[in-house]
Amino acid sequence: MQAIVQDTYGSAEVLQLRNIDKPEIGADEVLVRVRAASIHVGDWILMTGSPFVMRLATGLRRPKNRVPGTDVAGTVEAVGSEVTGLRPGDEVFGWCSAAFAEYASATEDHFVKKPANLTFEQAAAIGVSASTALQLLRDDGKVQHGQKVLVNGASGGVGTFAVQIAKAFGAEVTGVTSTKNVEMVRAIGADHVIDYTREDFTTGAERYDVILDNVGNHSMARTRRPLTPSGTLISNGGGHSDGKLGRTVRTMLASMVVRQQAGPTVKTQNHGDLVALRDLVEAGKVRPVIDRTYPLAETPTAIGHVAAGHARGTVVIAV
Repeated sequence: MQAIVQDTYGSAEVLQLRNIDKPEIGADEVLVRVRAASIHVGDWILMTGSPFVMRLATGLRRPKNRVPGTDVAGTVEAVGSEVTGLRPGDEVFGWCSAAFAEYASATEDHFVKKPANLTFEQAAAIGVSASTALQLLRDDGKVQHGQKVLVNGASGGVGTFAVQIAKAFGAEVTGVTSTKNVEMVRAIGADHVIDYTREDFTTGAERYDVILDNVGNHSMARTRRPLTPSGTLISNGGGHSDGKLGRTVRTMLASMVVRQQAGPTVKTQNHGDLVALRDLVEAGKVRPVIDRTYPLAETPTAIGHVAAGHARGTVVIAV
């Protein structure tokens, strides 16, 4: 089968299209014929191996997983003897450890059946970004009906899901984005949209119960100014690699002394959240926003586009 293979850390040139063996599955695993996979900024971080401390988990000198990619959608090709909830022919989406390939495998609990109202490309976009948005708002922000929520960076992968999920929770949502994305952010459900090239949300008179900052373009102290006295700032921005690590450390320190600052937490995909997101999609409350689609061979170019920070929604690989 064809797959994107990475033998060392570095720039996009380390990603190569090669023919490798199809995955073999265990008794509790599922083999999926990949129809689409999506890219998030974490794929770029894993490609570069920066910050270096990350390599303690991913491999010191070279990646442990030679085929990158996690978010996937496709058709079940085969199932192990202990798999009971899925069968060959089922259309599924979920996550794995080698999505940028013609076939991928993982345990059964990594997948759920694809909503009928989504294409494979849209289903593949419900991955790390959607799970992160859900967990940040539900678990860290504890967003409730009637609250006011501001999403800074509302047009990116996490931001487009965050706007819709906050609306699904019954919040009044304000999205902050650039001029070219104002109408898109409004179209996905934002009650109010701020064009950051014309207005600084940190100096306005409006107050918010939760601010989800996906950008990190202001200091945390300045970003907290528009919060209500009992409000919460969730800092999810600060760059793609070393900058993001520094922001995470500062967030941790600030959360120890500032009541309005939520501390950093580890976000992981899980079966329960996949089901929750699928239910939101089937109810018509969440719809993935696709920036653009690339063929498998152009995965390096696609990751470079995401790394540049200009993706509008989610970038997808069509296999």
